[in-house]
Amino acid sequence: MTETSGPLAGVRVVELAGIGPGPFCGMLLADLGAEVIQVDRPGGARGGSGANKADVTSRGKRRVVVDLKHPRGAEVVLRLAAASDALIEGYRPGVAERLGVGPADCLARNPALVYGRMTGWGQDGPLAASAGHDIGYIALTGALHAIGRAGGPPQVPVNYLGDFGGGSMFLALGLVAGVLSARSTGRGRVVDAAIVDGAAMLQAMTYGMLSAGGWTDERGVNLLDSGAPYYDVYATADGRHMAVGALEPQFYAVFTGLLFAPEGVPADLPDRGDRTRWPELRRRFAARFAERSQEEWTKAFSGTDACVAPVRTMTEAPADPHLAARATYVTVDGVLQPAPAPRFGDGTPGTPAGALPPGKIARSGAHTREVLADLGFPDADDLLASGAVQQG
Repeated sequence: MTETSGPLAGVRVVELAGIGPGPFCGMLLADLGAEVIQVDRPGGARGGSGANKADVTSRGKRRVVVDLKHPRGAEVVLRLAAASDALIEGYRPGVAERLGVGPADCLARNPALVYGRMTGWGQDGPLAASAGHDIGYIALTGALHAIGRAGGPPQVPVNYLGDFGGGSMFLALGLVAGVLSARSTGRGRVVDAAIVDGAAMLQAMTYGMLSAGGWTDERGVNLLDSGAPYYDVYATADGRHMAVGALEPQFYAVFTGLLFAPEGVPADLPDRGDRTRWPELRRRFAARFAERSQEEWTKAFSGTDACVAPVRTMTEAPADPHLAARATYVTVDGVLQPAPAPRFGDGTPGTPAGALPPGKIARSGAHTREVLADLGFPDADDLLASGAVQQG
């Protein structure tokens, strides 16, 4: 096993390369110090080019190429699984079994293995065998319905909410929990991480509010969905935006005091507790924000308890003073990317927590020979010559 640092050092994970949430889960584990062996298909992780140096989700991983359609391909994966703590698989239900690398096959070789399955619909249910994408998964769970303006259509939140929030994060948690259990009991298990389940779970708080009468099933009229004028975004004079999250009364007081400075808060400003006057309050806020540029408002609110922030673009965010000071974004081999999170200190009081540096992004198959040698494959040369595995 390669020398790594971080809280997951000493954990080896085999990732059968796929798209979206599976690779992102593997990246999270690699960022935290796990040794992740990404098993690519011939021609690249997704059957395409293996030379994409901007494939950030492959960072920090050792990459091998295994042809699972080759008669000896499945055996290679089973031997990798036998020497690992966990495995990530993101095929449709039944595909891994047909390829000979399903849970039963792998657990027969390694009873302590934690076998993580990443799907959109889950391993069972009427839609289990159907194709799908993030937008469909969050649509079915009600999560998509909740995002958008009152009177308008649902707004698509890229694929952050389903694939990565509802999928990758829950699979990573399940794998870590499974490995902890396996190390104390010696028994592995299968983790069924369905994006629909995770996306539903992310709505736990709002479902509680719905049951208590503090949330309605109507889009854009609630406290946290742009319904409240003090939790919304506003256009500035230069066509940019400011985000306002002044929920608590004490923060709202700071916000309105700065928004209407130096004249002071108007005596006729509607009471924020009167929902019937929210439209008027929103118009007043919008008119005021439209008087100055984003930069002017940023200077006015920065460092205060107003809970107001400028809406940065992806290219602007890394240069924001706060994010730059924390090195929230880093550049490795010319590729700008988010730094690993969360950060871990060494337990010494007063020692700041630090993030592990992200690993480099290797080419597909760059480590095939190295991994086979490290894991003691006596027939490595023969496997390479046969085409069952390939060196990049």
